[in-house]
Amino acid sequence: MHDACGVVGISLNETANGAAKSIYYSLYALQHRGQEAAGISVHDGKSIRTHRAMGLVSEVFDDAQIALLRGHVGIGHVRYATSGRSCIENSQPLLVKYKDGAIATAHNGNLVNSTQLREQLEEAGDIFYSTSDTEVIAHIFVKELLHYDLLEAARSLMRRIVGS
Repeated sequence: MHDACGVVGISLNETANGAAKSIYYSLYALQHRGQEAAGISVHDGKSIRTHRAMGLVSEVFDDAQIALLRGHVGIGHVRYATSGRSCIENSQPLLVKYKDGAIATAHNGNLVNSTQLREQLEEAGDIFYSTSDTEVIAHIFVKELLHYDLLEAARSLMRRIVGS
């Protein structure tokens, strides 16, 4: 069966620490959307913890790995390659660190203007580690965060990208 990735996000009460377990079960239910890779990123209010690997959800995560992913908010992704080659660098969530912190990004779909945006970013000095259009989204979002609050940065990002 072929589909086009599965994405899940969860936000629990700040005193909770079990987002990763809920995300795991959600990804397991979404496994039909992608069998190439799986990943989870969680945030505990201070730092982001990410684990991703090639393979099925049940192969990528075990109880010990889930226990290391402590946090009350998070995102998860199962990948079916629609753009970019099949490798760990293109698996998601994609963690991008920058001067003021870090963000984890996951998305489903293709950016129609990804090539043009990547070229603009590379000309400005950005360095890419993957061939995924998700990394283009992350780079643009980080640049927008330098100028705007979270909500306005997201709006500005959405005005620049074409596609999903």
